[in-house]
Amino acid sequence: MRIGRLSAALLAATLAVVLSAGCSTRIGDQRVRPEVVVGSRPNPDSILLAGVYVAALRSYGFAARPESAADPMAKLDSGAFTVVPAFTGQTLRLLQPGAVAMSDAQVYRAMIAALPEGVLAGDYTTAAEDKPVLLVTQATAKAWGGHDLTADLSTLPKHCDGLALGAVAGFHAPAAVGSCRLPAPREFPYDARVFDEVRAGQLTAGWTTTADPGSPTDLVALADDKPALIQAENVVPLYRRNALSDRQLLAINEVAGVLDTAALADMRRQVAGGADPQAVAGGWLAEHPLGRGGG
Repeated sequence: MRIGRLSAALLAATLAVVLSAGCSTRIGDQRVRPEVVVGSRPNPDSILLAGVYVAALRSYGFAARPESAADPMAKLDSGAFTVVPAFTGQTLRLLQPGAVAMSDAQVYRAMIAALPEGVLAGDYTTAAEDKPVLLVTQATAKAWGGHDLTADLSTLPKHCDGLALGAVAGFHAPAAVGSCRLPAPREFPYDARVFDEVRAGQLTAGWTTTADPGSPTDLVALADDKPALIQAENVVPLYRRNALSDRQLLAINEVAGVLDTAALADMRRQVAGGADPQAVAGGWLAEHPLGRGGG
């Protein structure tokens, strides 16, 4: 009889362990969710962005940690990652090559429609982007701007013939701007060489991105006004369906209302100078605390 009772007790204990190994446990009336894994590519800019969302989750009291992989989207699709920060245009091109959506809202909607089953998108940052931009000399901007004395991207098709463009090796340059089919850019080993060639008149314009901390201030960016002529690249958190609580989702969504392009460029500048990405992200969030609304 005692052996039977002991076996029953052991069986009950074993079942309790098995049942508690699911998605969450309870301590009293409090449901405890597992640690959120925020994925990134193994490069400083991607790790920094993951750090921002890790810091956001931790600021709400949730356990979260960053982890890198060569293909974060595959890890998200498999469930190994819970959240993966990304850029809207890059994600859309990955899922739907040749997509023609351009504006922030259009790219976001097209991206959502193309996401695999089981993956959702949070709020995108309307004020934080990192999309391609062309830099020209002040003289070129004035010459193209006419009476306005400055030029925006819509003036480029008028000067399409004979364009000479440059970019750092590996840069993903748009193939066209409006009606202008762009020439492939001449490639250089680093940004500074591109901009030196622009200043010297060897290039009409040089490619960079809006959040590149190395963009020189003496050159003029051709602004992409409405209607947009270059595909949007806004920061967006992708996450596993049913993997986040309402407050965890609130935490990552609130980044969209705080992060802007200038802050992203400044954090990248710090990381390029040798600072730890997670420390930089945590420091930024401490200066720009998220709200505590929602349930």
